[in-house]
Order: sequence, then structure tokens, then C-alpha cells
Amino acid sequence: MSIRSVCVYCGSSLGESQAYQAQAEILGELLGRNGIRLVYGGGRIGLMGVVADAAMKAGGEVVGIIPHHLHDWEVGHTGLTELHVVDSMHVRKQMMVEMSDAFIAMPGGMGTLDELFEVITWKQLKLHDKPILVLNVEDYWHPLLALIDRVMERGFARRGARGFFDVVEDAEAALKLLQAAPEPKRPDRPEKI
Repeated sequence: MSIRSVCVYCGSSLGESQAYQAQAEILGELLGRNGIRLVYGGGRIGLMGVVADAAMKAGGEVVGIIPHHLHDWEVGHTGLTELHVVDSMHVRKQMMVEMSDAFIAMPGGMGTLDELFEVITWKQLKLHDKPILVLNVEDYWHPLLALIDRVMERGFARRGARGFFDVVEDAEAALKLLQAAPEPKRPDRPEKI
């Protein structure tokens, strides 16, 4: 399998449905059991903490990347394989991209939206060619997918913009796609994102 490291974007809250937490646990366990390193935002709370704890419990390697201001609020996870405390959100996001072979967006809030759109935009701009998966637990992402369709319909994105990412319904389907993913292509000239 060419995917050895996956960045998971998800909420620092648990959300209103038990299904979100259940899928975070399953995803973390699957990554850990299959020897796929989890890269994530470094928090110990919400779905972030759930996916990290499940991956660690399954024997996986977990790398958290958190900015000082969030770590200082005592939301940084201290039980990880590695925890990088960085100067800014920008450094955090860049490190997460550079350390990952693929991305999965679980249910989350504004930060998750920001991270997801950034990696989609960077893929559109050919700054990376890594798989991006949207884990659509209980149709959480349905309104966003409808908005993206509207953006295309109104001429603000190419008709093929939905091809920059795949939508899956559960963690098992995400793992199957990752296992089948080709080696990501790299840009002709190396450049910092």
C-alpha cells in the first residue's frame, strides 16, 4: 500500500450524534491496526481525541501538531507518539500536509472546513496530488456537497471539481479506498506549499 500516513481533520467537539464518535473510534483503530500513521491536530478533546486514542490503543503511530495558543489552553494530547507544538495555525496546517500521504475529513466545525478546503484548493492548484476523502457520517457533509455542486453550476468552479475528493459513508470504506490508492504524484519541481 502506498499510503503510509493519513491526516485526519475532525472536530474538537463530539457533535450531537453518537455515530460521529463511533466512526472516529473505528477509523483510529483501522489506521492503527493497519500500520498507517495518523497525523492530526494534536488535541485530546472531541473527535480529535477519540481518533487519536483509538489509533494509539490499536498500536498505531500518532503524530499531533498543535499551535502554542491551543496547547496552552490544555487541549494538547500528551499521550501521543509525537507532539509538535508550533508557532501558528499556518505552520500546523503545512506540517500536516507535508507529513501525510492522504487526507480524511470527518464531521467537524469551522477549523475542519478550513483545513478541508485548503487541501482541496491546493490539489486544484497542483501543489499536491494526494487522495482526499470526505467521511460523510449520517450525511453530515450533504449540505456542503450541495453547495459545491451549486458553485460548479454557477460557473465558479470547473464541472470536475468534485473529482478532487471522494465521498465515503464509513471508516471501512475509507480504508478500502486508501488501500487501493495509487502512489501520489509529486509536482515536477519541489516547492513548499
